[in-house]
Amino acid sequence: MVQRGARHVPRFPWNGVAMFINKMARYELLSPDALAIIDRGWKRLVSEIGVQFVKPEAVELFRAAGQRVEDQTVFLDPEFVLAQVALAPREFDVQARNPANTVHIGGDAMVFSGVYGPPFVREGGVRHDATMEDFRKFTKLAQSFPELDSAGGVICEPNDVPLDSRHLDMIFALQTLTDKFYMGNVVSGPNARDTIAMTEILFGGRETIETTPATISLINCNSPLRWDDRMLDAQFEYNRANQPVVLTPFLLMGAMSPVTIPSALVQQLAEALSGIALAQLVRPGCPVIFGSFLSNIDMQSGSPCFGTPESAIGLLCTGQLARHFGLPFRTGGGLTSSQTPDAQAAYEALMTMMPTFLAGTNMVMHAAGWLESGLVSCYEKFVIDVELLRMLRTEFTPLEIDEAALAFDAHLEVGHGGHFLGAEHTMTRFRDCFYRPMLSSSMNFERWSREGALDAAARATAIYQKKLEDYEAPPLDDAVRAELEEYVNRRRTELGD
Repeated sequence: MVQRGARHVPRFPWNGVAMFINKMARYELLSPDALAIIDRGWKRLVSEIGVQFVKPEAVELFRAAGQRVEDQTVFLDPEFVLAQVALAPREFDVQARNPANTVHIGGDAMVFSGVYGPPFVREGGVRHDATMEDFRKFTKLAQSFPELDSAGGVICEPNDVPLDSRHLDMIFALQTLTDKFYMGNVVSGPNARDTIAMTEILFGGRETIETTPATISLINCNSPLRWDDRMLDAQFEYNRANQPVVLTPFLLMGAMSPVTIPSALVQQLAEALSGIALAQLVRPGCPVIFGSFLSNIDMQSGSPCFGTPESAIGLLCTGQLARHFGLPFRTGGGLTSSQTPDAQAAYEALMTMMPTFLAGTNMVMHAAGWLESGLVSCYEKFVIDVELLRMLRTEFTPLEIDEAALAFDAHLEVGHGGHFLGAEHTMTRFRDCFYRPMLSSSMNFERWSREGALDAAARATAIYQKKLEDYEAPPLDDAVRAELEEYVNRRRTELGD
């Protein structure tokens, strides 16, 4: 396996609200013997079965690098793959237009972004096609909650705007309604080029974003063992511009991979590492993130399942494997198969978010709003997930133990059989000594009944509506906004919309 040098120390003092540094010990499941078996497994896959790249330029890059090629299938020398992976930076920064929201990817840093990709939206009891207004509202919510470092990318798929140009509207919304970093469009090479061009406008030129990246984009493998042309077209654009991509195998065990967790881990490594090797052929040293999206299907119905014990085990193993290769990694999130923001949605989301923290995940997509196996972006679930994030960030903050924390003087003051509610130690600390929930209720039954007997989902509705009511757009230079609007309008016309 690849050995790396000393850990990079971030240039930024990541002690603000928006960036979380996970200093807790990592939870690792794989023994040295297990790691060795998995290592042999992915090497055998890439060298004997090969990986398909449905883009002639990609195939030619591998051929020129001395790899064996048959049509679109590349048979990779494992040592070549390791050498390519070693070129990728272990850690890097991604700038936001508000420098206070710039993030660090890798090391102990954890970065959280919203749900990605659903075509539907749930608002209260109504499920409907996602609209551009929904997209803007979710973007505003992401800006309003400091626990989220990014709104994400395709927070929902707005079906009320033209397909060919909707990516322009989405990127414009992400750039203007938030001042956090955003994810780029990956539907095609031209869409990726539009994202890069608009990012150059926002940040003042190509050199600025090549020096410090300003977007992260998701490149999914068409598992098993196939990288499609549209994804590769987008990857090439981002790699050439030195913008990081999350190279992610899409593995639902029993459908896109065999049913055993070890076999899925081996396939995941073969796919992710082959994509990373290609990225380094396109531009040596360009930043990448080792991506993982690993769960299972219901063997009775064939439906995808999320928040399962198997996905949690795979997530923990993925973190260990990514560290083994010295790569920043993405996995986890508030995933659920539930159709509504109910108890199932909450416990399945926690079943994924807890191992996300235990693994020390560097980038967490789908951290807020995911519902119904990723088909739905849900406003209430967005708030529930943010509450989970707030609680877990508190739980994973190391306990400070000193003489003052032992409160010996409080015992002297209270004595035997007394109570500490009015003690000086309590009175000087009561405002922040315990976690204060945003969503949870601790009222007695009578008061809860008088105030409407609202459950968590109903309380979440009130919270997100108040956040939208109080939202204020972050300032943006008028000249930059005008240039972005001109680009969007020009490109919309060129695209025929």
